[in-house]
Amino acid sequence: MLDPGPDEAGRDVLAQEVRGSIEGRGTLKHENNWGLRKLAYEIGGRNEADYRWFRFEGPSELLDELNHNLRIADGVLRFRIFKVDAGSPVMVPPAVAAPAHGSRERSQGGRPAVATVPDDGDGAAELAE
Repeated sequence: MLDPGPDEAGRDVLAQEVRGSIEGRGTLKHENNWGLRKLAYEIGGRNEADYRWFRFEGPSELLDELNHNLRIADGVLRFRIFKVDAGSPVMVPPAVAAPAHGSRERSQGGRPAVATVPDDGDGAAELAE
């Protein structure tokens, strides 16, 4: 979940850096830009975030690198890395974006972005950014 404060180009640069790390040490299987979505609760004074989702395979060292880099990166509100079975289906989010500022509509909300990384061949992991 990226901070919506920087312009879209800045968020794209951050996502490109993550993609580069994944492709440098693993295999990117699926990527999805969910766009701006309303948060269930405020994080760092923000009530929406730019959701990005990556599914990939790679060594456990890649997970450690991503965990470290995303923890200290400016512009990342939250991220999660999940280990999943390599054969699990890819879940695509509903096509509902955050309502315009000032709207009283409630969004269905989005799930965090995710990526897949096998751990020594016995499974995979997903990254929620």
